[in-house]
Amino acid sequence: MSEHNHPTASKNLIWSISINTLIVIFEIIFGILSRSFALITDALHNVTDIGSMILSLWGEKLADKSQTEKKTYGYKRAEILIAFVNGATLLGIVGFVLFEAIVRLFNPEAVSGMTMMIVAGIALLGNGLATYLLQKGADKNLNLKSAWLHSFQDALFSLGVVISAGVIYFTGWGFLDPLASIIISLFLLKEIYAIITEAINIILDSVPKDLDFAEIKAKLLTITGVLEINDLHIWQTGSEDRFLSTHIIIDEMDKIKRIKILAEAMELLRIKYNIHHPTFQIVTKQEIKEIGLECEHCN
Repeated sequence: MSEHNHPTASKNLIWSISINTLIVIFEIIFGILSRSFALITDALHNVTDIGSMILSLWGEKLADKSQTEKKTYGYKRAEILIAFVNGATLLGIVGFVLFEAIVRLFNPEAVSGMTMMIVAGIALLGNGLATYLLQKGADKNLNLKSAWLHSFQDALFSLGVVISAGVIYFTGWGFLDPLASIIISLFLLKEIYAIITEAINIILDSVPKDLDFAEIKAKLLTITGVLEINDLHIWQTGSEDRFLSTHIIIDEMDKIKRIKILAEAMELLRIKYNIHHPTFQIVTKQEIKEIGLECEHCN
C-alpha cells in the first residue's frame, strides 16, 4: 500500500503547479514575441504537467475521503474522467501546433535565438525546481512518482529547447525552431495517447496493464485444495486501487483449512500483485449443486 504524507505532498504539489503555471504564461508570451514555436510547444508540454499535478493533488485530497452509501467506491474514478477530458483537449491543441510547425518547417521565419535561449533557460530552472520538490516522497508514493516523472521529462524538453536556441543563435538555422516543436509534439502525442488509453481501459474495468490475467488465475490454482477458479474479474477504480473477485472451488474440508486457503490467496494477491481489495466466494462442488451456483458465463 502506498504511504501518504498528505500535508507535505500537497504543499509541494501546489508549489510545483504554481511554478509550472508561471512557466506556461512566460513561454507563451515570449514564444509569440520571439516567433518561437518551440517555446509555445514546450509551454503546452508544461500544461500536461500541470494537469498531471492537479490530478495528483486531487488524488492526495481524495485518499482520505470516506466512501458513502451512494458512492461505495468513493471518488477515485473522478481522477480518471478528468485525465480523459484533459488528454482529449490536449490532443486537439497539440495536433494544431504540430500542423503549424510542419508548415513553418518548409517556410521558416526569423527567430530570436537569444530570447528563445534565455526563456527556455528560465523554464529549465523552474522545471528543475519543481522536479526537486516532487522528488520528496516520490519513492514511497506512486501518485507523486507519476507527477515527478512528468516534471522531470519536461525539464529535459526545456533543455532540448535551450540547445536548439543556442544553435540557432550561432548559426541562424531557423528551421531548428519548428523542428524542435515537431519533436516535442510527437513526444506529447505519445504521452497523451497513453493517458487516454489508460483512462478508457480503467473506465471499461479492464485488467490493469501490468497484470497478467492468466498468470494470476494459474497462481491461485496452485494453492493446495483449490480445484477451480471461476468468474474471475480484475479491475481498478483509480491509479492505485485494484480489485479482484472470483469463485474458488475447493475440496470438501473443514473450516480451518478453508481459512488457510483464504489467507494464502489474500497474501498472494497483496504481495505479488498489489491487489488489496479481493472478494472470494469459496464453495465446494456439492455446495454449488445445493445452492444452484452453476455459472453460465464463467471465465
